[in-house]
Amino acid sequence: MKSHKHWLNRERLSLYSCIFLVLYLSFGSVLVFKSKNMVDPNGRPLGGDFVTFWAASHLALEGHAQDAYNISSLFKAQQIAAPASRSGYVWFYPPAFFLVVLPLALLPYTTAYWVFMLSTLGAYLLVLHRIIQGNTAIWCIAGFSGLWVNLLCGQNAFLTAALGGASLLSLKQKPLLAGFFIGLLAAVKPQLAFIFPAALIACGAWRSLLSSALTAITFTVLGILTLGFDVLVGFLSNLGIARQHLEHGLQNGTPAWTKMPTLFAFGRLVGIPVPWAYILHFVVALGALTVVWYVWRRCLDWKLRGAALMTATFLVSPYALDYDLVWLAFPVAWLVEHGLRNGWLRGEREILVVVWLLPLLLIPIPEIPLIPIGPMAIFSLLWITFRRATLSLKDATSTSTHPEQFNTLP
Repeated sequence: MKSHKHWLNRERLSLYSCIFLVLYLSFGSVLVFKSKNMVDPNGRPLGGDFVTFWAASHLALEGHAQDAYNISSLFKAQQIAAPASRSGYVWFYPPAFFLVVLPLALLPYTTAYWVFMLSTLGAYLLVLHRIIQGNTAIWCIAGFSGLWVNLLCGQNAFLTAALGGASLLSLKQKPLLAGFFIGLLAAVKPQLAFIFPAALIACGAWRSLLSSALTAITFTVLGILTLGFDVLVGFLSNLGIARQHLEHGLQNGTPAWTKMPTLFAFGRLVGIPVPWAYILHFVVALGALTVVWYVWRRCLDWKLRGAALMTATFLVSPYALDYDLVWLAFPVAWLVEHGLRNGWLRGEREILVVVWLLPLLLIPIPEIPLIPIGPMAIFSLLWITFRRATLSLKDATSTSTHPEQFNTLP
């Protein structure tokens, strides 16, 4: 029988990852070199969205946490961190997230940025380390575009991804701890936790579901008790502004649809009216939820369950940004492990490469026609997860040959 070798071998994976790592480091160095007074050439503060975290912390420590939900008050606090900045940022986070960022303004802005980013990156890598092993995997993570996009944006995606990944890794052996992690995620960034309860119900993880609900309520109440009831009022009043930003494509005063991998955002980007964009997104979200329910109800492979859940999150929530895609390292890692153990199906490795590059591919290039690269890549990742789960179920009940059975070609 003729031997076939796939073009994507370990040596090329390591080489490509190193090339991208050098490019990211070079870009970051040039950006810092061209910046003046903590502001980049485009007038944005270094650290991007992190200036909002620092400003909210500053207001909270001054006893005015509710003012973080006021754009003018927040802008004044941001200028303390980066006086030369003229970019306005908005604070949409719930009361519990104040507890995470509260100590930041005790440190100078730059120091606080590195403390926050490196600590959350450490948590992210610690959880990922339970999945990935070997030098090739380490280089792939180092060259993963999602990691560098989140660092550049100064966002909290390392923290949310660590919570999501840790909950799935703990669910089988430590259901109460898994629920704790899910509850924390729901308390600090609820739009990324929408689909977790459905998965828990599908597999009958009632203790985890109860633990997550109690944790989310506890940390929300703790945030309100610490900072005052006006914080909850400010959060709820700003939900309408957040919806307007989603529907009209603005984030921190700049167009954001191109940075959003959701189908709703692409629909709005190509001119679909808001109601129809919601309907389109709802149909796809319902399909993604159905896949998650099927996989969690029928498939006993926890890696495929985790891959389905963390992938479908971006088809269910209409509000997600490119930095949130740092989550996708988990489903990619689980699917790679499953592929190495059971063999590969046609096209799977190419899809994984596209997903690995997805945050980078979302950078708008005017010369390239608009295509839904984000939703397409995420849907493809969910599809190969669903297909593997279905084939795993068939393999468990029958040893007969299937037209799409796993192959073991190198």
